[in-house]
Amino acid sequence: MDVLLVEDEDSIAEPLADGLRKEGFTVARVATGAAALAAPSGDIVLLDLRLPDTDGFSVCRELRERTDVPIIIVSARGEEVDRVVGLELGADDYIVKPFGLREVVARIRAVARRSAGRQRSRTNEIVAGPVVIDVQAHRVLVHGREVHLTGKEFDLLVVLANDAGAVVDRERILREVWNTTWYGSSKTIDVHVAALRRKLGDPTLIETVRGIGLRMVA
Repeated sequence: MDVLLVEDEDSIAEPLADGLRKEGFTVARVATGAAALAAPSGDIVLLDLRLPDTDGFSVCRELRERTDVPIIIVSARGEEVDRVVGLELGADDYIVKPFGLREVVARIRAVARRSAGRQRSRTNEIVAGPVVIDVQAHRVLVHGREVHLTGKEFDLLVVLANDAGAVVDRERILREVWNTTWYGSSKTIDVHVAALRRKLGDPTLIETVRGIGLRMVA
């Protein structure tokens, strides 16, 4: 995921960018509002409000007029009025400094999932890495090649792809795919995952997180 970090303070921007890169994000950092508006917005924008050339609210407003890219305001201004103004201008979330890296990563992933859900509602299409799922047509393409899945394999793939990059626990999979919460039947999940990996042609597309569940590449 490509992150545009708009932050003028090196002491904040540099460790945040380094931490996000270690979490697998690609980070481009700019220090002014003008540079933020001139740069590619990527997949998500982390936007400070106190910028040397303009107010971050103005940048948020202009970005939202141009694009639907998710925007998370990251600011020391934690008053309720600032949060309300930011959200009304089109920001998707608001984080108050000081913050922890884990919180930022969790917020980014949550906002990205919500944004992907909105996009899917418009297109009825799920994209996860090289996998493209047309839910309405019940078709799956991997690197442009169509693969044929059983009904349960397809349902399982949709559940994982809907939260690509996040761990989906086995109880949720059983509930949403097999309409049961009986954990004893979770061996069925392993059988279907093995079949999915084989049909997708790349076993690394679906990772097993021991003791928790499964994760599909984002």
